[in-house]
Amino acid sequence: EGLQGRDLAEPGSIAACAKHFAGYGAVESGRDYATTNIPENELRNVYLPPFKASVQAGVATLMTSFSDIDGVPGTANAFLLRQILREEWGFQGMVVSDWDSVRQLQVHGLTENDRESAFQAILAGVDVEMAGDAYANHLTGLVQAGRITIETIDAAVGNVLRVKFRLGLFDRVGSGTEIVVEAGQALAAAEQMATQSVVLLKNDHSVLPLMPEKLNSVAIIGPMADAPYEQLGTWIFDGDVASSVTPLQAIGALVGDAVDVRYLRAMENSRSQETEAFDKAAQTARSCDVAILFLGEESILSGEAHSRASIDLPGDQVQLVHKIRATGTPVVAVIMAGRPLTLTNIVDHVDALMAAWHPGAMAGPALAKLLFGQQSPSGKLPVSFPRMVGQIPIYYSQKNSGKPPSPDTVVHIDDIGTFAPQTSIGMTAFHLDAGYPPLFAFGHGLSYADFEYRHIRVSASTIGIGDVLTISAELTNTSDTAADEVVQLYVRDLAGSVTRPVRQLAGFRRLRVGAGETVTVDFRLHTDDLGFYGRDRSWATEPG
Repeated sequence: EGLQGRDLAEPGSIAACAKHFAGYGAVESGRDYATTNIPENELRNVYLPPFKASVQAGVATLMTSFSDIDGVPGTANAFLLRQILREEWGFQGMVVSDWDSVRQLQVHGLTENDRESAFQAILAGVDVEMAGDAYANHLTGLVQAGRITIETIDAAVGNVLRVKFRLGLFDRVGSGTEIVVEAGQALAAAEQMATQSVVLLKNDHSVLPLMPEKLNSVAIIGPMADAPYEQLGTWIFDGDVASSVTPLQAIGALVGDAVDVRYLRAMENSRSQETEAFDKAAQTARSCDVAILFLGEESILSGEAHSRASIDLPGDQVQLVHKIRATGTPVVAVIMAGRPLTLTNIVDHVDALMAAWHPGAMAGPALAKLLFGQQSPSGKLPVSFPRMVGQIPIYYSQKNSGKPPSPDTVVHIDDIGTFAPQTSIGMTAFHLDAGYPPLFAFGHGLSYADFEYRHIRVSASTIGIGDVLTISAELTNTSDTAADEVVQLYVRDLAGSVTRPVRQLAGFRRLRVGAGETVTVDFRLHTDDLGFYGRDRSWATEPG
């Protein structure tokens, strides 16, 4: 909707592309382009719903996945492109290959040469080959040989032309329409997005927010504190570093002369293993009222084809945290990274912890206002943070299994995070050296305000197919701080024709709640919102 607007024909509208179809995130070991093995039940219930929602919202194009999906790469997968996308969903837009992924069908071992790759891709339903030349070199010959009908070619061309007509391209050829976006408006939106996406993971003893009037000095330390390019993240070929405001710049502007800001980068970049400046960093922290560490991953470590086997903080950042902690100065850590990281080795060495991702050009103002209380953190985790990499895949909507771990069956036995089963109760599905919960769970996120949920209720105990159930609650801000709260609704089907997740996010709402204010929040669930693909691969909403 943001790209395509109300009408694709309006100047400035862009044809959005949903990608990569499908299961691209399920690659083995998290390695981009690797194989995926996804049972059809999981494919339909987990990986396809976002694409279906995009199609129903009118997305103009889809891009195929590089990956092998149960033996057939996405670019040759007629089951996905023809049966599901065209026949079941009625998609009328355009399908484009990923970069040179038609010719790569041979590399996968699916085809013998480019000619056969072109044949497989066009039959599967790929309308446009991006970057490669298998179509240009071989489609004409395949038609002449009678292996592909001209109707197949016409259908692909029609899909392309339909998108171009919807965009109004034939009405504006050579018009040179220029769309101007006001910089101030764009930067304000960027700051709002950064502010709302930062997640406060930990805040012991209410170290945050920092109060400038109670501080004489603050230490700003770390490789991400003043890195205007790195905070923009990946795939920013047209990113304007000149518009990127860093935390160091913004904090200095916010506190002005009232607080002495002492900055030390300490590490050349996030990967650095040079520790010569760590003693000076410790001296800087020791001389200040609080130390704010800006840590994480520089942009080159994240994004496509930048997979990591270890997702600890790279370089010697963990050692830097421990060095600063030893000074006795309160420590606030802000993690700027493109993925969830394993933070077990620092979480007990900081007083407060924020996940800021790669927050973009206005990272500085957003983080400065959050750290110093002009804004309250309101982001909630869209992923789980594992304790260690061996817990992956770890996600909130897991299945229960026949031997689910619980606080009654797994007990904490020492101070280093080791767990052991109570043998008198029985064996359960968990890691001996990590336990079963993540370090921080999906949906987790703290606030400077205190919220209470009361009077949670449903509108009816039974409803019929096609009806709507309303779930309501009263939300009270019991603190003296106005703040946003993201209210989350989860559902669970305790018994189904196929096993169902222990939790599913069924809705969320962001609400602004004043100090001492009580608001009522309602969620409306249609029976379709409770449906799933069952044992016979058909969609249904079952009683339960």
